[in-house]
Amino acid sequence: MDKKTIAELSSFIKGAPTAFHAVERISSILREEGFEKLEERKRWKIEPGKCYYITRNHSSIIAFRLGQDLSDYSFQVTASHSDSPAFKLKENAELEMKKKYTVLNTEGYGGMICSSWLDRPLSVAGRVIVKTDTGFHTRLVNLDRDLLMIPSLAIHMDRTVNEGHAYNKQVDMLPVLSGEAKERGEIKRLAAKELDVSEESIYGMDLFLYNRMEPAVWGSENEFFSSPQLDDLQCAYASLMGFLSGSHRKNVNVFVCFDNEEVGSGTKQGAGSTFLFDVLWRINKALGKDEEDFYRAVSGSFLVSCDNAHAVHPNYQNKTDATNCVYMNEGIVVKSHAGQKYTSDAQSIAVFRAICEKSGVPVQFFANRSDAAGGSTLGNIAMTQVSMNAVDIGLPQLAMHSAYETCGVKDTEYLIKAAGKFYSSHIHVSGDGKFQIEE
Repeated sequence: MDKKTIAELSSFIKGAPTAFHAVERISSILREEGFEKLEERKRWKIEPGKCYYITRNHSSIIAFRLGQDLSDYSFQVTASHSDSPAFKLKENAELEMKKKYTVLNTEGYGGMICSSWLDRPLSVAGRVIVKTDTGFHTRLVNLDRDLLMIPSLAIHMDRTVNEGHAYNKQVDMLPVLSGEAKERGEIKRLAAKELDVSEESIYGMDLFLYNRMEPAVWGSENEFFSSPQLDDLQCAYASLMGFLSGSHRKNVNVFVCFDNEEVGSGTKQGAGSTFLFDVLWRINKALGKDEEDFYRAVSGSFLVSCDNAHAVHPNYQNKTDATNCVYMNEGIVVKSHAGQKYTSDAQSIAVFRAICEKSGVPVQFFANRSDAAGGSTLGNIAMTQVSMNAVDIGLPQLAMHSAYETCGVKDTEYLIKAAGKFYSSHIHVSGDGKFQIEE
């Protein structure tokens, strides 16, 4: 186990309770590495050899590093996502119960395991829009204390609870805020106090519950790591570290972290938006190249879609495919699907296997059982906007979409190494299906 990598991953996740915080955390790391921020509303001036980044909606981010020799360049891209299943606060959130409790009115964001949110300390984080003398500004907020809990109903009042329970998000999943009646606007008051602004100056809020349980390394050999939001902040962090470590003179290396994967990606900042296409097109234009150069570059480009995968569960081994099943601490997972929920095909798998081989990283293969529907990810959605060679990969984990997920301690470092090698290589793909990997 690389203790330093696990400690840094833990710190990264703890500092990213929402997609907004994740993008700010990534932005901060990029600035420390010398990346210059660009704005979509401004004209871009970029130079070969330099590094830049851009955000959209404060919840998606694209960073890129320009090679020095871009006469016949291509894009090399990794994509992950910043969001995780959670509960979002409704606009008028406070609900008073018989003048004895105040609970918060929430709705589900993404497909979470509801029971995993019960009986643990929670809090609220997100963004607020604040009116100032110079206009409206976005401020991130984190009520960084044990503020809320969703208590289970005692078994004495539901004797069948262990026989299976269908959770009603409007009834069962409302978090308790207070043991007394609070007036409407209590959450806004707490956010205003945290930001040292007036309540009247807050004009909008996107606030989410988050799990405050500390990440933990555990197991008889300390082989497991558990944390909130491993899907997909583990891949976001690992691909970012690989991106920062690798470069090639013929590449425009691109790191992408989209928002809203958990709700279908169909937003202005999701994988189904034009965000990636817009940035790649503008890079090409700002380099003084024409439309033909752009499409030539894209046709030879490569995307690695990084989103976690299901490890074999020791208690439910029959839930996974007999021959394409994966285990924690045994390498990066390549995901395939005949119906193209994953983008992997023979050519893209071969390229990625070669990259992993060069970096000394083991590879595993995952497919869903043929009689069970699996989830989709962002690779195939992103490719509807800008089409290039692509492979879907991930890191194996248990309890995906739980409020507290588990992975292997070795796997983050595997992806860092493979991503670093990917970004340090130039993948030349010709029209007849041949490819070469130049270092």
